[in-house]
Amino acid sequence: MKNSKIIYLVHGALIAASYAALTYLASVFGVAYGSIQFRFSEALTILPVLTPAAIPGLTIGCLIANIASPYPADMLFGTLATLIAAIATRALRKITVKGIPVLSPLAPVVFNALIIGAEISLFLPEGITFAAFLYSALTVGAGELAVCYVLGIPLLLALKRKTVGKSLQ
Repeated sequence: MKNSKIIYLVHGALIAASYAALTYLASVFGVAYGSIQFRFSEALTILPVLTPAAIPGLTIGCLIANIASPYPADMLFGTLATLIAAIATRALRKITVKGIPVLSPLAPVVFNALIIGAEISLFLPEGITFAAFLYSALTVGAGELAVCYVLGIPLLLALKRKTVGKSLQ
């Protein structure tokens, strides 16, 4: 029993550290914050499919990563979007096509597009407008969609192959 709690904490901590580090790497290329985002770390949002430890891991990792955001509200809204998306990703894990949880990566896409899109447009100098929200939601969502499906699904499949016979759930 004690070992399982330690393993849970270690998994969560590794995910948090990986998420923060990958976000900081994306910020070097200027694609971690703002309406055009391509956070490599978002590929990790598929991990709640494998382990519930990914939920606090992703949430804490996002909070740490958003310390560097030019949008101070990102620490609250980005972290909230990640928490809700991680819970939804976990909940959708059993809806599969040929063993692939096809809807799980959609949760981070939808929640980040809506929440971060609203956050970005809210803090524009001209204030929130539907056009600004739509632009921000679509650009954040498009980057999220690419990362979650193009990087996240292959990551999940690779990890599933490595963990066959080992329980992360």
